[in-house]
Amino acid sequence: MTWLRGIDPRPGAETVLVCFPHAAGSASFFRDWAGDLPDVDLHSVQYPGRADRMADPLPTDLVEMARGVRESLEPLLERPIALFGHSMGAIVAFEVARMLAADGARVPHLFVSGARAAHDPDHAPAGAAQRGDESIMRSLAKLGGTHAELLDDPLLAELVMPYVRADFVMFERYQYVPGASLTCPVTAINGDEDSHCTEDRTRRWSELTSAGFAQHVFPGEHFYLIQHPPFGIIRAALGTGVRGQAAPST
Repeated sequence: MTWLRGIDPRPGAETVLVCFPHAAGSASFFRDWAGDLPDVDLHSVQYPGRADRMADPLPTDLVEMARGVRESLEPLLERPIALFGHSMGAIVAFEVARMLAADGARVPHLFVSGARAAHDPDHAPAGAAQRGDESIMRSLAKLGGTHAELLDDPLLAELVMPYVRADFVMFERYQYVPGASLTCPVTAINGDEDSHCTEDRTRRWSELTSAGFAQHVFPGEHFYLIQHPPFGIIRAALGTGVRGQAAPST
């Protein structure tokens, strides 16, 4: 199976935007974004082990997973490719951006949402490998990334728990390797009530690019973007118009 899911594909759009879901997330998380981003060719990444990739081996190495995504982008390289990642997806997007830059591809912007910087030693919640299934699911439900009723459905929990645990362990084991700074602008976004991804920790993304950096804070917790998707910020950064949503305070 391919890594990418086209969301209302627009092959005539000047810019491609690839979105990377959070740990335990799937490509469908971004399925409603196309209508508010009409001037980009929007794609979402489908990680292995879930949805229509349920039979694929579970991911174990975040950088190797990023490499798989990078290879899948080859047919799209004739156009600039911007990247948006939320939580763990921000780290995957960052690694893909590094690979694209090393290959000389055009990356006009990297958006990192709800994520501490890749080189932050506490980029992920610790202890996933030692925690029980219920503990992991309750943590995810508390963040707002899944519905608490999963805990009350043993059959559904049995279906999703393998990839949920695999994502959390992979995220925790990721280790940043120092390298060249990104040459694309980076925009970091977080919720003002996100206890893990605070504004000061998010600001450290500025240390990983030699280009421009911007930071925006929305009302909400870790999954602020469910109620407040940052469409206006994306459109403004990519120069595709800012109709609809004003940017929040920076």
